[in-house]
Amino acid sequence: MASELVFPGETVPAKHVNLKLGPGLLQQATLSNPSESSVVSTKAGLLQHSANRSKWWVDSNARRYVPVPQESVIGVVTQRLGEGYRVDIGEAHQASLDALAFEGATKRNRPNLKVGSLVYARVSLAHKDMEPELECFDAQTRKAEGFGELKGGFVVRCSLKMCRQLLDSKHFLLPLLGGKFPLESAIGMNGRVWISAKEPKQIIAVARCIEAVDPDGGGMDAVEVKAFLETLDA
Repeated sequence: MASELVFPGETVPAKHVNLKLGPGLLQQATLSNPSESSVVSTKAGLLQHSANRSKWWVDSNARRYVPVPQESVIGVVTQRLGEGYRVDIGEAHQASLDALAFEGATKRNRPNLKVGSLVYARVSLAHKDMEPELECFDAQTRKAEGFGELKGGFVVRCSLKMCRQLLDSKHFLLPLLGGKFPLESAIGMNGRVWISAKEPKQIIAVARCIEAVDPDGGGMDAVEVKAFLETLDA
């Protein structure tokens, strides 16, 4: 994975047949030849890309989430509006969620979310001049694929960088915790992680571990987390 420091306005070598741009990158026409385009950084940070180089983004210590299409987020329903909902995803503007944007939803059969309900959703539209739009199904399969209302559990707030680390299958924390007790989790790219376990003390342990490992917190490694868990069991 790349780890090159970039600054706003800097052109980056992001190229791929199925190129997907994440936070901090923008594709725009070149001044010398408007028919061609280049990818430029919109913020300072470390340039990153996936293993097959199809997805590129800039890692930074941004505090506020900026919606990006296709990203998963955890939101809180703040208002019911006719055929849909207003959802807080931690962005400057509230997001909209259509009541039919769920697997198998129809006008007669659709979720009945209440104010305060948690939802795990996908950003379907993100534009600087429009409010974000959400969907609770996979874009390709049209199936829920884990998206929808999150019942019970607890939401932990952490840095955006920590969320990206938890989504990496090679990161140690969730497999380590899952080896100690069964747990469910949903990771939003907006700095929110939903966790559910059988016992409240297990949920508390997961929450404290996420906060301890967060680069903006303690920054613990696997060895330190194991020792930390032993103190919680004592």
